[in-house]
Amino acid sequence: MSRMVRVPEDDVEISVQERGAGPALLLVHGFPFDHDLWRHQLKTLPGWRRIAPDLRGAGQSSAPSAGYSMTRYADDLIAVLDALDVAAAVVCGLSMGGYVIFELLRRYRSRVRAVILCDTKSEADSEEGRRGREDMIALAREGGAKAVADKMLPVLLASGTRTERPEVEVQVREMMERTPVPGVVGALQAMRDRVDSTPLLTELRLPVLVVTGEADGICTPEGSAAMAGKIKGARFATVSGAGHLPPLEQPFVTTRLIADFLKTVL
Repeated sequence: MSRMVRVPEDDVEISVQERGAGPALLLVHGFPFDHDLWRHQLKTLPGWRRIAPDLRGAGQSSAPSAGYSMTRYADDLIAVLDALDVAAAVVCGLSMGGYVIFELLRRYRSRVRAVILCDTKSEADSEEGRRGREDMIALAREGGAKAVADKMLPVLLASGTRTERPEVEVQVREMMERTPVPGVVGALQAMRDRVDSTPLLTELRLPVLVVTGEADGICTPEGSAAMAGKIKGARFATVSGAGHLPPLEQPFVTTRLIADFLKTVL
């Protein structure tokens, strides 16, 4: 069973792709993508109810001109779980999706059964990072989502992905270019202003899997391993042949890692 659902929340409607039945797995995309980042995982992982929303400002969800923050993203996801009658879910987030998961853990820990952190980091932006967000905001306002895609694509994918699987680059570009500019700007502002989640790591007493692409230059394997090391009992894995987007670059391996972890949660 596969269906699209629209969930009203405050000033927006959140578009959600839902597939399968069983315990809930909430898949949270990164920036500037949408639920299609999880296209392969939505088609597989039998025995799980896969729920992949478009965050506000992305995909088919509403894109208001204001109202973006990690807190607001987290509240939106809780509205999705409430609308789908899900008491608690395993949550899986990539990059910015991981930042949103940290906010879920701060505010709604009882709604989280287990955590999968893909190519993300716990630290807040440095001053240099904040300046980079401001530069990207200016670029988005001047040149739109296409200009952002042109800037980001060279650092997102492993070199082997671009040469051996060019269709993946096409899919990623299409996702990025269809992101509304208010959503791009809002997400950049939310990431710029997010708090440091590193203190949260040592408090976690949930099953956690940390995954990163072996060639990820944004959230490096070394940084991800260090993050996993701060979480009691966390598993850590790297995905060969992948950069920042393992679910698309190496879907079979990534899905297997997720599936193996989910077996330990049941």
